[in-house]
Amino acid sequence: MNKFVVTLINLLAFNFSVSAHDTWVQTNTNVIRTGDAVHVDLMLGNHGNDHRDFKLASKVSLEGITLRLHGPKGSPLDLASRLIDVGYTPKEGFWTAKIGVTESGLYLVEQQADSIVNHGKPLRSIRSAKTFFVAAKSLSEIPHENPGFDKALGHALELVPEANTVTPMGPDVPIRVKVLFQGKPLVGARVAFIPRGVTLSEGLDATYERTTNDNGRAAFTPKDGNYYLVVVHHETAEKGTGYDSTKYAATLTVFVPDVCPCCGE
Repeated sequence: MNKFVVTLINLLAFNFSVSAHDTWVQTNTNVIRTGDAVHVDLMLGNHGNDHRDFKLASKVSLEGITLRLHGPKGSPLDLASRLIDVGYTPKEGFWTAKIGVTESGLYLVEQQADSIVNHGKPLRSIRSAKTFFVAAKSLSEIPHENPGFDKALGHALELVPEANTVTPMGPDVPIRVKVLFQGKPLVGARVAFIPRGVTLSEGLDATYERTTNDNGRAAFTPKDGNYYLVVVHHETAEKGTGYDSTKYAATLTVFVPDVCPCCGE
């Protein structure tokens, strides 16, 4: 096999992997005390295997990336400018930002990206990611009610929680989401609820995957404390300048503690 063929194969493999990547955001904890800091991580995972796992695959380019923190009050805070690289090489590790908060309540970390990739034909990739955490005046008295979790942000494809993913949250507390596409419920979408360290089985994994109902809703009940990555994809034949189709992806990271922070159970 000559060098040209080898180079071509490697290039095609690389372009395919780029198109197959999803982003997610996560925090080091789901509850902090006001005045303390939280670490926000921006990750890139290879879900081209039909989102079978929760593993890092390279590091996302920040070109075209937006990353914002929505708090209980005021305008969203830009986090993209605060990101630092924790990898030695351009494709190793991930991005992280440290942020302190002073207001109690629910916080939403939101990331978006829109780019054109190519794995034989040009594809527009539109991605969004979310995660939540709560700041409380006292960690021994965390309020159960922290409104704002069910607010849609207008992403092209969006996972909107229908139950708070932080308070209460623990084993046997259901994760309930609605999938919206262009602001309307997406029926028949496959939603994966992937625990970190688990690889889903081929086909429809009856344990960790659900299909949205007529209202775009899906739910999953975690049995153990862990990080859970909620993932949904949707592909269309939409064409435009420089691309032949469009693929949408949305993720939601939920930190499930072994003990519910509100009720201690």
